[in-house]
Amino acid sequence: VVQLPNNPSSPTELHRVCLPPKRSTLQKLKHRVADIFFPDNPFHKFNNQTWLKKLILTLEFLFPVFQWGPTYSLKLFRADLISGLTIASLAIPQGISYAKLANLPPIIGLYSSFVPPLIYSILGSSKHLAVGPVSIASLVMGTMLSEVISPTEEPILYLKLAFTSTFFSGVFQAALGFLRLGFVIDFLSKATLIGFMAGAAVIVSLQQLKGLLGMVHFTNQMQIIPVLSSVLKYKNESAKRPKLFWLSAAAPLTSVILSTIIVFAIKPKPQRIPIIGYLPKGLNPPSANMLYFSGAYLGLAIKTGIVSGILALTEGIAVGRTFATLNNYQVDGNKEMMAIGLMNMAGSCSSCYVTTGSFSRSAVNYNAGAKTAISNVVMASAVLITLLFLMPLFHYTPTVILAAIIITAVIGLIDYQAAIHLWKVDKLDFLACVCSFFGVLFVSVPLGLAIAVGISVFKILLHVTRPNTNVLGNIPGTQTYQSLGRYREAMRIPSFLILAIESPIYFANSTYLQERILRWVREEEERLKANNDSIMKCVILDMSAVTAIDTSGIELLGELRKMLERMSLQLVLANPAGNVMEKLHLSKVIESFGSQGLYLTVGEAIADISSSWKAQP
Repeated sequence: VVQLPNNPSSPTELHRVCLPPKRSTLQKLKHRVADIFFPDNPFHKFNNQTWLKKLILTLEFLFPVFQWGPTYSLKLFRADLISGLTIASLAIPQGISYAKLANLPPIIGLYSSFVPPLIYSILGSSKHLAVGPVSIASLVMGTMLSEVISPTEEPILYLKLAFTSTFFSGVFQAALGFLRLGFVIDFLSKATLIGFMAGAAVIVSLQQLKGLLGMVHFTNQMQIIPVLSSVLKYKNESAKRPKLFWLSAAAPLTSVILSTIIVFAIKPKPQRIPIIGYLPKGLNPPSANMLYFSGAYLGLAIKTGIVSGILALTEGIAVGRTFATLNNYQVDGNKEMMAIGLMNMAGSCSSCYVTTGSFSRSAVNYNAGAKTAISNVVMASAVLITLLFLMPLFHYTPTVILAAIIITAVIGLIDYQAAIHLWKVDKLDFLACVCSFFGVLFVSVPLGLAIAVGISVFKILLHVTRPNTNVLGNIPGTQTYQSLGRYREAMRIPSFLILAIESPIYFANSTYLQERILRWVREEEERLKANNDSIMKCVILDMSAVTAIDTSGIELLGELRKMLERMSLQLVLANPAGNVMEKLHLSKVIESFGSQGLYLTVGEAIADISSSWKAQP
């Protein structure tokens, strides 16, 4: 026979379940809004400060450069100079290559490596984020625009739409940061991003076969089947593959320099080794007059901007937070959104396309010893010198090297070890990863992204609508109650069924919870009957994990109490949270439970109810 746990508290020493302090509706709303939009309370520094100090704090809040600028030293600049020149050696060839990936003129990639880093160095809060074009955003923009507009047949219109998409991407990003809606990008879970980036990396690599094999005709589609079909169909067009491809293993800039020197020396026919050709010298020309704010393709520009903007934000903030964690400082996500958004808005007016923080360049920046965002200024200065004086040197750069640079850059996005880890830890996350991967591979990049978001939302809905419920038992010698399925030593309490609900009770899960609780009751009665044990008299709901409840949830508890009462069973609530208790009190439902229907802990409920049964004749 299982004995009741020893309870040091007698029934007269029961603790009362208290209501939270009374607050007006306006106070509750204010508190809730503050929790939702300002969880980090960014304005706490302004408390009890003079107006001059508040002005300084405001400048530091809006422009993080004022936080570290006054203490900047020559020693820090020396470290930033080395790291800035190092990432410039990577940014210049990658900028040219990624512009090609977006079906844009190569010079646009260099323009995009000049203006945005300067703006980010003033507005950004990360010390190590290296800003510029990135492969995934370039791929998405190139794919979405080229599906409707041909970059070769209508290059001016395509360029206008690219700049307009960048503008709307910046507006969307800055708005998310200003309105503190950063949780929107959290719908792209890490699992779906792993699959999405791996699928995109495969597609990008296959698309570069055109440059590697020297093909003239090649599909513009981004699915794996059309790409492989093009390779097989036009394989006779392949030129002799130059061995320059393998130079990319050394370093992108070294590959570009050596391949350019070799091609310049041998000057082959264009059809043998395709080259970049003429690149104009000079600073970024203004492009505000090219923004496309009316016409048939405005919707396409907005859609492309939002999709590429979400991906750019996700990558930029994730990279910034990664290196901030390694160096024990914090990156303000909302501030980063505004910084990335404003630099893209400014970039769209200065012949740049969508940019963000690059993982590969940021890793190089970190390893090279960057100390502040000045490394971005140094990189931009190196790009400026290139734009003003060195552009003719890239005339003979072979496109095969650009294809190789893209492949070596994106191949690292295929993180198979992370996929294996997902399989071991969470099968649902692994499913999301796989669906995202194959969605990009066989459907399209935008739809693959939509599938990734859809799976993330489905996972959230699954957890909300189908919450966990567990039967609890007592750990012998303690007042602790834990899951019987998890703890073998946990023991059932005779005549009691103790259930734990591990989620808020909403309209979306109230019906499920009612059915699941009644099923637990039925299964427990069948178990007792089969074992000839004592009959069940009471069902206790441990509501410790129920953080919120709505009117449907309140109605569920009332209906459940009536249904169990008709089955000669008593329903008891244990440890409801403050706001749950408040709503139960306001709805008057709690009154129907009586004096033995509400307790602070499961242990007190069992002790009090058991003693009342013993007292009965």
